[in-house]
Amino acid sequence: MNAPVLDIDLTAHDLYRGGFPHELFRELRDEHPVWRHPHTKLKRAPEGMEFWVVLGHPELQALARDWRTFSSLDGASISPTGDEQRGHTLVSSDPPGHTRMRKLISAGFTPRMIHRLDEQIAVRTTRVLDAAAAMPEPCNFVRDVAFQLPMHIIGDIIGIPEADRPDVFRWTDTIMAAPDPASGIPREDHFLAGAQLYEYARALGDEKRRQPTDDVWSILTTAEVEGDDGEIWRLTSSELDQFFLILTIAGSETTRSAISGGLVAFAEHPEQWDLLRADPAVLGNAVEEILRFVAPVACFARTTTCDVEVAGHQIEAGERVSIWFPAANRDPRTFDRPDEFDITRDPNPHVAFGGGGAHFCLGAHLARNEIRAMFAELLARFPGVEITGPPSYLVSAPEQTIAVALRDLPVRLAR
Repeated sequence: MNAPVLDIDLTAHDLYRGGFPHELFRELRDEHPVWRHPHTKLKRAPEGMEFWVVLGHPELQALARDWRTFSSLDGASISPTGDEQRGHTLVSSDPPGHTRMRKLISAGFTPRMIHRLDEQIAVRTTRVLDAAAAMPEPCNFVRDVAFQLPMHIIGDIIGIPEADRPDVFRWTDTIMAAPDPASGIPREDHFLAGAQLYEYARALGDEKRRQPTDDVWSILTTAEVEGDDGEIWRLTSSELDQFFLILTIAGSETTRSAISGGLVAFAEHPEQWDLLRADPAVLGNAVEEILRFVAPVACFARTTTCDVEVAGHQIEAGERVSIWFPAANRDPRTFDRPDEFDITRDPNPHVAFGGGGAHFCLGAHLARNEIRAMFAELLARFPGVEITGPPSYLVSAPEQTIAVALRDLPVRLAR
């Protein structure tokens, strides 16, 4: 079967200024679940490249779980990330290297640490909302609430001193915003923020090795696990530094988007807010529906290791294949009434955390707990949450994997 070729550039920034173009995704997915993307220039591929686009849920899920055929070694963004990251991060490795890193990182999240983090989520949620409620109304819900909670939890995981957090938060925010041409952030400021964050990660790791404290990061600096062959594994300094960057940037951005996007979904579907207020027991289901409906990550990409057929189309070895989570999360072949926000939806096999398999998101438990805690607290303390103005979006475009996120959301927190 000849592959259908898109007549639109899905990496264009302007396509996402109002959020994800769900109507376009629906039209494309309903016509073909798999497309060929035309030649387009990207930041890491200025000469241009072509790639495949997978929009359907069953196709995406099957692909995400087959790491042998669809390799992550070239990174998660559409254009390959290069040899400097190949095999050195969770998102640019495959088993057995990926398994080694995953086991080592998981070693830091002991039951005691997980219990403590759950307690910290509750404490931090209260503090964040207290601070936002004390601001002159309206607050910017994205900056003042949705961004603060995951960043502070990441700070708790890493053991970042409170005095250092404003700098770390500022560098992280600059790195996330800079790829949007509308941000006005100069190229040199983007690079400087990245260098400062990386140097901070390196210095903090060295400090934790010299003087361990009671946090996850101190455990990771010295963690050891035994491989199947009896070899002792440790995280290298470079792997730890790279994980710091992934955690602070991708880990905060995705949860921030889910929380702020979830609030918009409730505002646009007030009957669902009323339902949650009447029956808080559905909060767990509501979290899953927020993740499905908002889809914080736009797409990941893989490289084929051999010739393979997907949805009747022949894909050759060495080609890049992008998988689009917002489109798959609204596939009518999997979800009844896919464009409706329904917090009672069950089952809800969304792919917000990657579709399963070896690369299933390591932070899924943490993200779910943060979203659950935030909406439980909002429901209890501010039942009259009111969005007072139009939202604006940060658009880094899909080459960054997190293509679009709310940037400004004026909110009045009515007690």
